[in-house]
Amino acid sequence: MIWNLFMNKIKQLIIAGILVFSSSAATAQGFVRKIEQHTFVPKGQWIVGTNVSFSESNDRNYTFLVLEGMNTDGYTFKVSPMLAYTFKDNISAGGRFSYKRSLNKITSMNINIDDETGFDIENLYSLSHTYGATGLLRNYISLGSNRRFALYNEVQITMENGQSKLVSGEGDQLTGTYQKSTQLSIGLSPGLVAFVNNFMAVEVSVGVLGLNFNKVRQTTDQVYIGESSYNSANFKINLFSIGLGVAFYL
Repeated sequence: MIWNLFMNKIKQLIIAGILVFSSSAATAQGFVRKIEQHTFVPKGQWIVGTNVSFSESNDRNYTFLVLEGMNTDGYTFKVSPMLAYTFKDNISAGGRFSYKRSLNKITSMNINIDDETGFDIENLYSLSHTYGATGLLRNYISLGSNRRFALYNEVQITMENGQSKLVSGEGDQLTGTYQKSTQLSIGLSPGLVAFVNNFMAVEVSVGVLGLNFNKVRQTTDQVYIGESSYNSANFKINLFSIGLGVAFYL
């Protein structure tokens, strides 16, 4: 009787040891998700693309909330060509150049906060232009075996330099401020690419994550000098940074 109990206990220990060993071996091998990554952009392909945008505004005796009698003109133009090379399947590296020019002119405007508080703005205009260079690394993520649509994630390092001037008044009351700015940014920009045909694709991107470092130096009336610097970190989706462009895969 005692001998049988002893042998049963030995068998239980042996079985428990085998189960523990099997579990450890399975853990050491790791879990295989069996995610298949198909080639969407093959090695050796060149990518050439550009983003172009233009907007214009004109107001004639327009009123909005506390702003009355607005007479303004303005436009914004931006172009951003891109060139990249696919050095490995679904992984491309390259650069982008950007240029932006903006003009805003206020001929006249009345700001009336209440019956006792208000002032006028006349002959004010601002002109600015910014140019920058971006180094990028892009990784494509195929959607199954689909050859028309894919997601991508783009790592960007951008350096921008800008100049602007703000002039107000006229005659002896003329005053102006000249400003130079420098900006360094590091960020991620995920997006979606959709091929229209075998060579041309439409791309949509959204800025999500980024670090920005800015420095501004300005001179007013060629006498007064001012400086400003500010840094920021953005860890959320910015719906106002949606970009739309066309690219050619050669």
